[in-house]
Amino acid sequence: MGAVMRASGCYRVDGVFYTGERYDKAAKFYTDTQNVNENIPLTAVDDLFEARSPRQKIVCVELVEGAIALPEFEHPEHALYVFGPEDGSINQKVIDRADAVVYVPTVGCMNLAATVNVLLYDRLAKSASVVTGDALIRASRDRNNTSKVKER
Repeated sequence: MGAVMRASGCYRVDGVFYTGERYDKAAKFYTDTQNVNENIPLTAVDDLFEARSPRQKIVCVELVEGAIALPEFEHPEHALYVFGPEDGSINQKVIDRADAVVYVPTVGCMNLAATVNVLLYDRLAKSASVVTGDALIRASRDRNNTSKVKER
């Protein structure tokens, strides 16, 4: 979950919800090295459909038959992405109620953190509000990284 929170910070996510008891049991193994939880709420909920705002579309991200390949998917402006557990799948009842179901067209399955990163990067890459440039690089990189590309 620490890697999910770090990805959430990198890609400017507003909040992270989780269901079930697994995270609560694993929380002592703290892996959020960027302390993203200070800026992005991490909230336990019983029902994701009740937790979403009225404008949010539910988008399941899972390797399921009939899903839309991520490169072909147009992200809704307001989305709540649902990811399955690493050792299981999203409940069929959730998939049936979702506004969209997408999958990352890989050979084999990725772990949760990798899937979150790919999905959020795809959302950013397709967004009209992408921020780029050296100022972003300087603000984002590790303090030990001062490398530059030489002019050619």
